[in-house]
Amino acid sequence: MKHLSILIPFGHTSMVNIEGTHQVFNYLNQFLVSAGREPMYTIELVGLSPKATQSNGLFTVNAERLISEVKQTDLIIIPAIHGDQEAAFRQNKDFVPWILKQYKDGAEIASLCVGAFFLAKTGLLDGKQCATHWIHAASFKKMFPDVNLVDDKILTDDAGIYTSGGAYSYLNLLLYIIEKYAGREMAILLSKAFMIDIDKESQSPFIIFQGQREHDDVSVKKAQEIIEKNFQEKLNIDVLAEQLALSRRSLERRFKKATSNTISEYIQRVKVEAAKKELETGFKNINEIMYDVGYNDIKSFRGTFKKITGISPAKYKNKFQRETYFA
Repeated sequence: MKHLSILIPFGHTSMVNIEGTHQVFNYLNQFLVSAGREPMYTIELVGLSPKATQSNGLFTVNAERLISEVKQTDLIIIPAIHGDQEAAFRQNKDFVPWILKQYKDGAEIASLCVGAFFLAKTGLLDGKQCATHWIHAASFKKMFPDVNLVDDKILTDDAGIYTSGGAYSYLNLLLYIIEKYAGREMAILLSKAFMIDIDKESQSPFIIFQGQREHDDVSVKKAQEIIEKNFQEKLNIDVLAEQLALSRRSLERRFKKATSNTISEYIQRVKVEAAKKELETGFKNINEIMYDVGYNDIKSFRGTFKKITGISPAKYKNKFQRETYFA
């Protein structure tokens, strides 16, 4: 039987990640037994101390075992730890030697949502693909430039290390691991029991583009302001550079370094974000919205929209359009 260690960190930890993982894997064991098979996992809450009181003071989690008592495990779950990530790591750094040893001895590791920050601090994500909540993508890239963050993905699987995207996408990662080891039939059964949308691959439709402003380049911030105020127009990069008293080459280099986007990509993302907001209101058709955000070719608009969001404008409208009620 495999051993599953759900870590109980100090700080403001996601109770949903902890309880949800515990429940899903316990149900897996029950379903396996009902199907005449052996249960697959021994599931334990593992901590640095017998009790971990959360920073909001509302919950205390009791660890079933301390890390010193777990000599070998097969899967380690790192739940999301919220708040100041540097402080969270300092509080929980004593987990690291144990995690590194377990991984070296063959254990797999899964971080859920912003649990990726803690996992990245161990160095185990260097050179590997990683997902985390899209809201924190810019901060993550800045803190961990050696990690290959794929901020549109729901989950990743790279050399025995799994990561999940934002919030409840951790459930998709759990189903992925269950399918890998218990089979597709069990994964589908659990998806139905918990009403999880199985095989979801991207968090792109849920991303709200807010502009990457976590940098100190004043000229690039000015360029971003100009783009965001004039995105409906046909923006000329040479003219933009001239307005900022920079060469085009210098502006493009600095813009990419500061935002992780080229200027053209940034313009597209601003246009698509404006289009998304109009699609959500439901008052205009797709062609009208296309013209509003500065596109003249429907094929180009649809292609760019799908590239950024993962779905077509029509599907986005059906998914997120707000209902309007009249008295």
